[in-house]
Amino acid sequence: MSLRFEEISPEAGNLEQFKGFVQAAHRKGISVVLDLTPNYQGSSGPWFSNISVTNVAERLKSALVFWLNEGVDGVQLSGVERVSSVVPSLWNDIRAIVQKGTDERPNKRLLIGVTEQSSAEDVSSLLSSTSVDLLISRVLRAGDVDATERAQSVQRLYSSHSQTTLAWSLGGGAEGHMAWLVGPALVKLHQLLLLTLPGTPVFNYGDELGLMDAEERAERLSCRSFFRSLSELRGKEHSLTFGDFLLLLNSSSSLAYLRVWDQSERYLATFNWAEEAAVLQLSRATLPRQAAVVLSTNSSALPADSKVDLTNLWLGPRQAALLRFPYTG
Repeated sequence: MSLRFEEISPEAGNLEQFKGFVQAAHRKGISVVLDLTPNYQGSSGPWFSNISVTNVAERLKSALVFWLNEGVDGVQLSGVERVSSVVPSLWNDIRAIVQKGTDERPNKRLLIGVTEQSSAEDVSSLLSSTSVDLLISRVLRAGDVDATERAQSVQRLYSSHSQTTLAWSLGGGAEGHMAWLVGPALVKLHQLLLLTLPGTPVFNYGDELGLMDAEERAERLSCRSFFRSLSELRGKEHSLTFGDFLLLLNSSSSLAYLRVWDQSERYLATFNWAEEAAVLQLSRATLPRQAAVVLSTNSSALPADSKVDLTNLWLGPRQAALLRFPYTG
């Protein structure tokens, strides 16, 4: 098998075109992260067998230097748990190459790890042992636990680590688009979930559209509009970007949490996973009696800017809503 880590497939272009792409992205303030995982289809799992992983890791080190010198802002690697345990010294070298700043680039580049682990305990341990800057896991995709356990996992990881190291994703790679995994009716709900959790939301191309071959164009446009409004809001509101995370309600059918930052407006994310309507009773000292609707997966039932009673909040079947209220001191 020939591993040519420093070459670009002729079908995709050439090195000069890649450099132009990176420069164009940087002019627009966009960072470029390169997925350099060696051969996803290796017969013995990530980075091959215990014998070959040393050779592959050594080859990868020179490739990392090459691509970082070409201006990429970070690298994504899968199988980090196995490589960091089988060849820990080489893993430390890989981390140093990516994360260490230079005179030309004083800020370190981003090292993103990808793991198949789904439990909060395993993901927490990996964050500590690998020292990656960001870890993409399967916490939200665990098929053998209910919504209650997933929310508890989010809470445990948030309590144990800086939210700058946490990432949330659904779909990708061989698993398919988000719409394929959760169903078309729940795409907006999960867009709202990923974009309001503490940490970094990870979307794959097409997830912003709820992309599925059978979907109607009108529904794709609706998903894109919802995604655009939500992502723009996250980018400008401090409470959503890096605010504290407070879990208010968590059951197998309902979820509610608060995002709070200093004296900024507070944001309340509410979800009903069930196929029937639900009434959420959110009453505590930190909450007002009413809040305003910012976005809803069903704008007919909960139109934007309408007021809702938090002590008797009605959510329709499989509906989610983002609410806000002002800081009052």
